[in-house]
Amino acid sequence: MSFQASTSPVVERARQMFFGDGMDPGTELAPYILRSWQRCRALPSPWDSRDPLQGAELLDRREAAAWLRQCAQPELDALSEHVLGQGCVVILSDASGLILDEIGSPDFLPKAQRVALAPGVDWSEAARGTNAIGTVLRERDALTVLGGEHYLTQNGILGCAAAPVFDEQGELQGVLDISGESVQVDRHALGLVRLAAAQLEHRMMSRRSTGQLLRFHRRPGLLDTPREGLLSVQDGVIVGANRVALGLLGMDWRQALGQEASRIFGDRWRRLQARPGLVASADGQQWAVSVEPAAGSGAGRTVATVQLAAGEAAEPADATEALLGRAVRVMASGIAILVSGETGSGKDVFVRRLHQHGRRAAGPLVAVNCAALPENLIEAELFGYEDGAFTGARRRGMPGRLREAHGGLLFLDEIGDMPLSLQSRLLRVLEDRLVRPLGGSRDFLVDFDLVCATHHDLQALVQAGRFRQDLLYRLQGYAVTVPPLRERGDRRRLLQALFEQAGARARGLRLTPAALDALEHRAWPGNIREALGVLRSLVALADDGALLDAADVAMPGAPHPSVAPAMTPAMAPEPAGGLAAITDHAVEQALQACGGQASAAAQRLGVHRSTVYRYLSRKRGRQA
Repeated sequence: MSFQASTSPVVERARQMFFGDGMDPGTELAPYILRSWQRCRALPSPWDSRDPLQGAELLDRREAAAWLRQCAQPELDALSEHVLGQGCVVILSDASGLILDEIGSPDFLPKAQRVALAPGVDWSEAARGTNAIGTVLRERDALTVLGGEHYLTQNGILGCAAAPVFDEQGELQGVLDISGESVQVDRHALGLVRLAAAQLEHRMMSRRSTGQLLRFHRRPGLLDTPREGLLSVQDGVIVGANRVALGLLGMDWRQALGQEASRIFGDRWRRLQARPGLVASADGQQWAVSVEPAAGSGAGRTVATVQLAAGEAAEPADATEALLGRAVRVMASGIAILVSGETGSGKDVFVRRLHQHGRRAAGPLVAVNCAALPENLIEAELFGYEDGAFTGARRRGMPGRLREAHGGLLFLDEIGDMPLSLQSRLLRVLEDRLVRPLGGSRDFLVDFDLVCATHHDLQALVQAGRFRQDLLYRLQGYAVTVPPLRERGDRRRLLQALFEQAGARARGLRLTPAALDALEHRAWPGNIREALGVLRSLVALADDGALLDAADVAMPGAPHPSVAPAMTPAMAPEPAGGLAAITDHAVEQALQACGGQASAAAQRLGVHRSTVYRYLSRKRGRQA
């Protein structure tokens, strides 16, 4: 976004005609600006110069708009990140034009206050003439007001883009605005604020509608995104709609509200309770439709606060709980989550908690380890196959993990190890939400939340030609990095919880402060997985009721704080057999040195993780 300082000569000429000559500028101005000037000229003067609301009065107005402010916070935060370095501010007003909140560039805030662009100030047209907030309230549409287009010359330093926020009955709730000190806002600013308003309306309706919430779009991949149409349905009658729905249906609120949903989607929509399907409308159009109990009916699954599941170790806000809370909010908007972190840091545990606290907690959690599956089987595992699709296929085929995740959460672990040949197929599924099994001739609609995890630098893989850039963009809608144990501010408390989880509480075992100090200051290269293994060994070797001191936790069986040295030839006996036996022996030795951690063993050997998994698979086969 950029603001360019200089009033357009066209606007200067229009001002002279309108204010100086008393003439109508006609096409010299955007129609909505001319209409606003004409409305303002009919208003009494002088202009409203009331003092801004402050203290209890402002608090009362903010309290009255508490729901709007709560729902708008993600948009205010996101927009402020865009404008922070551009000399701009982001504003939320209520339906009367009173500014409720303002955040943004510290450099511009003092200048904004000089023109009364601050919380507690009324920016309706009646108070401030033509301006983005007040004119949006009159025009009921997104627009820009640039420099001299403002009715009052004192506001001519401003360039503003704003969009209205409506509820599901078409009632104005407020305005989102981006303002800066220059006179021209580029198209990007208007697009940003328009999109933010649509996202806010989507969130408000998703959280507060009653009855049933009907989601629809022509493209299945856009369900559960702010680009979907939303209808609130009670007893089969439409009682609410977002603007996206109205646009898709070619209606306004007066036409849509009170109409029976069956007149648009037929009767089949009633059978799509939380299981999306394709519906043909009366005019022959095909819609992807999903129906679920609305959050406001008391049956929804919107998560307001994160509660810990029974048996989980409590984690303070400076560790992963804050990460989890943000991820739950983001995932509720249908955005993919990419979880990264070191081996053993708890990425899989984080994903399980994300599923437990997410909007699809009642649905399945389907986990696929992309590194553990042989390359020649991963396609069938993910996409499924029909009877006879290939030699060795099951007689009745298999639906595949993507279809099994329908209505729940799909967790693609080690996504960086997915073969390049499959990445394009996965991208198409994520875009269209349609899966065609191997050997099949029909598509199946799938709807799931997506979480991926990796220990790789995916951008580096993109540069190396091993990962698709467009798939990376699709997967990293919101990135979460699970911190390693050594960097966690709560590691002392976490180690105590892991100690109890390892069986210490049942046997009456305790750790002295010195023992906890020793554990806390270990490097823990294997992170939580390594720590839990060490603590289980401590518990197994201790006598019931023992109080363990620093010397006890430094037992020979516990790993040294530093990373174990690489194995030398003198440490390993020479294996018999050919190259395969030598490879297997090296993998086995690395696994022993790394406590059975496949990813750490692969990293130690400098080989792909799938090499280690293939060895483990062969080993299990020999032991069977």
